[in-house]
Amino acid sequence: MSAVDPGVYKAILRVRQAYAFDIGGMLMRFYGYMTNIGVVTMLTLAGYSFFVAGFVSSAIALAMFFVSPRISKRVDAKGQRRIVPVAALVTLSGLAVMLVTVATHGPEWVLFVAAVLMGFLPNPQALVRARWTYLIRTGKLGEQAPELRTMFSYEGVLDDIGFMFSPAISIALASAIAPVAGLLAGGVGLAAGVTLLTLSRSTEPQPGWKALDEEDRERAWAANLEGESAGVSDESALAPHQKSIIRTSPMVRVLFVLLMLVGAFFGVFDTSTVALAEQFGDPNIASVILMATAFISMVMGFAFGMVKLRMPLWKQLVACGLCIGTAYGTMALIDSVSSLYAVSVLGSFFYAPFLIVINSACEASVPGERLTEAITWINAGATCGMAFGPSVGGLLIDAVGATAGFDCGAVFAVLIPAVVLLFLRVIKRNVRG
Repeated sequence: MSAVDPGVYKAILRVRQAYAFDIGGMLMRFYGYMTNIGVVTMLTLAGYSFFVAGFVSSAIALAMFFVSPRISKRVDAKGQRRIVPVAALVTLSGLAVMLVTVATHGPEWVLFVAAVLMGFLPNPQALVRARWTYLIRTGKLGEQAPELRTMFSYEGVLDDIGFMFSPAISIALASAIAPVAGLLAGGVGLAAGVTLLTLSRSTEPQPGWKALDEEDRERAWAANLEGESAGVSDESALAPHQKSIIRTSPMVRVLFVLLMLVGAFFGVFDTSTVALAEQFGDPNIASVILMATAFISMVMGFAFGMVKLRMPLWKQLVACGLCIGTAYGTMALIDSVSSLYAVSVLGSFFYAPFLIVINSACEASVPGERLTEAITWINAGATCGMAFGPSVGGLLIDAVGATAGFDCGAVFAVLIPAVVLLFLRVIKRNVRG
């Protein structure tokens, strides 16, 4: 049913024109992943209350949820180099206001204004994946082009690296130098990343581009060698889209809900893990478990990209949904450190494959010229889940204890296979490949 090819990532590394935008995307990721925990750390170290820090962090998440998909919609219609620098400038302006306010211990209301501006962050995961998909689907990389599934696995590994290290870097700088040092470094990285991404013009998706089939990609590759353009639709495709992809695509809505549940149970899991560690008097338990989970997830994502499955993509989505829901549904059994370790390890085996398949399903179910917006919307689902999941779990933890938080997370987790089965017909009808 499948074959393992350890050399699949060579095709990724051979694409030298991707180095600039991949490094730029990585720097932008580091800023994005450190924002929430970095804001909380910075504000509490500067003397603001946890209540204010938490609400400011939530304000940033909510602003990203509402604004980021609309930025990506403009990116698809106008191009990355016209929209991304402007959105990044607004984000950096908000960051500058927040850093100055914290350094001078200014009024709290200014922090919330800055938080809204920081929510204009362009989605680096969507921007980079859109560039890769454009290069592959339009035949610009020729016969040596990597498979999309390999690309999504590779990008998933980069996501996990950013997720593992950027919060730790932010906390370390804020603690060792000054409260503002962590996010200041992140802001510099964001500016450098946007510059690299924007200057990499040869890989930028052209507004209105169309995916080609295999035979057309071969012709496009030949045309590309001769200096002709390929994979771009007529001028009418360059007009801004009237309706959001979340309104027109039922598959994007299903993927949005799935990632919202993932964000919810993962947020509850992290919060409950910290609470259980404090309950047992050893806060280091939480950091060790969360780091181990991220590391195992990274390894599994890397390995998953080397497996060439012959199973249809829609079946992969269903299978991964059932597996991750069942695995993290065992959170309800956590009542000790040993059971916490066991569930963490079990769940981390399926987390990265599920995200890889979700991104592949998104690419396979929407037009190429709408991909940036579509990926941003499904990532917004995870952001939404991370915003409300820990809040619900936190109330239960305060009222009952850490195990109640795990029970809440288990409910969110088992809803994933329920949603997959409920919308099985939609998944089967819309996911190609």
